[in-house]
Amino acid sequence: MTAGRRALGALGLVAASGAAGLGYALWEARQYTLRDRTVPVLPPGQPDLTILHFSDLHLVPTQADKIAWVRDLASLRPDFVVDTGDNMAHRDALRPLLHALEPLMSTPGAFVMGSNDYYAPMPKNPARYLKRDARKGPVVNPPNLPAAALAAALRGAGWKDLTNRRDVVDLDDRPDGAARRIELVGVDDPHLDRDVFPPRVPASVPPHAWTDAPDGDPSTGVGSTAEPLVRLGVTHAPYVRVLDQMYDDGAELILAGHTHGGQLCVPGYGALVTNCDVDRERASGLHGWPGARPDTPAGAGSTWLNVCAGLGTSPYTPVRFACRPEAVLLRLTARA
Repeated sequence: MTAGRRALGALGLVAASGAAGLGYALWEARQYTLRDRTVPVLPPGQPDLTILHFSDLHLVPTQADKIAWVRDLASLRPDFVVDTGDNMAHRDALRPLLHALEPLMSTPGAFVMGSNDYYAPMPKNPARYLKRDARKGPVVNPPNLPAAALAAALRGAGWKDLTNRRDVVDLDDRPDGAARRIELVGVDDPHLDRDVFPPRVPASVPPHAWTDAPDGDPSTGVGSTAEPLVRLGVTHAPYVRVLDQMYDDGAELILAGHTHGGQLCVPGYGALVTNCDVDRERASGLHGWPGARPDTPAGAGSTWLNVCAGLGTSPYTPVRFACRPEAVLLRLTARA
C-alpha cells in the first residue's frame, strides 16, 4: 500500500469516527433522564420533602417528545417545583412551553429567568465556549422573547417569581394540618449581569430572621421570625459571586442550571467548560459549597449546591456527549 493510500485510509477512518460521534451526540441530546438525589437538609424528625428541579429546556415548538416528557413529570407528584430558567429557544415557544408545564403548574413552585427567556439564541462559533467566560466577544442584539408573558403565566399559577426577590411558600401537607414553610431568595440571570441580591431591610435583620408574615414584605425581607423548614437559594447561572452571597445569606440548598453539565464531556474526565466561573467539577450534580473539593458533603460551614444539567441545547448546537439531558428529583430528608 502506498503512502497516499494509507493517508486516505486514515482520513476515511477519522471521518467515519467523526460521523459516528456526531450521530451519537445528536441521539443523546434526546435521551431525557430523571436523576434522583437525596439531600439531608431538613431538621431532625421531619418527613421527607420532594423538589422537582428542571432547567434549560431551550424549547422549540417542534420538540413534541420533550414536551410529552416534561408533562409526564407531574406523575412524580413533587411537593414543590423549581424552574431555573432558559425555557425558550424560539419566538413561538411560549404556547408549547406552557402546554408542557401545565400539569406541573398546579403544584407550588418558584422560578427565575435565564438569558434564553429574554433573548432568542443565535448562531455562534462553538469555539467561543472554550473560553473561561463565553460572554467576552462581539456584542450582538438578539431577538427578544416573551419573558414578561411567561413570568405572568407562572405567577398566575401561583409560582413565586424570584427575580431579585425574597419570598416564602407554605406547604399544607402535614397530617396534623400544620404548614411546612420554605424560605426563598433568588436573583435574575447572572450571566447577563442582571443579578441584584435582595438585601434584608433593615440591615440589622440577621439571616433566617424574615418571613412572609402579614406585617412583612417578601420583596425586601422584612417580616416575622417564624422558623422555616428549609431555606433555598435559586439562580439560573451558578456564578461564584451569587453562590457566595446565598451561602452568606444562610441558604441551606442552592439550585442552579445554565451549564448544560458541560454539554460535551470526556468520559472519565467530565466537563470541559461550564460557561461561567464555577469550577468544571461542579458543572452538574449535588455538591458542597464552598469547599476545597466539589464532592465534599455539605455540613458545618458548607451548604448544598445542585446544578441541573438541563433538558435542552441551543438549536444551533443540538448535541450532547457523555452528558444526557436531565431533570432532578431532590429528596430532602432529615439531618442525622
